Amino acid sequence: MSEALDWPGLMRAGLHRLGLRPAEFWALTPAELALMLGEGATGAPPMGRGRLEELIARFPDGSMGNQRSER
Repeated sequence: MSEALDWPGLMRAGLHRLGLRPAEFWALTPAELALMLGEGATGAPPMGRGRLEELIARFPDGSMGNQRSER
């Protein structure tokens, strides 16, 4: 028999920690919720503010192919 899910804990994590609306929470599969909570994640850790700033500096808006041509 599989383990019971901790619904109160999952609801607190989804609604409070992730800021989901109830309809958004209930529309998720358990696997999607686990992924959003970072459970079972492998590879790189979540991106922090420092890494985001580094990417913004490296790839500013409007650089390379992102510029719109004026008509």
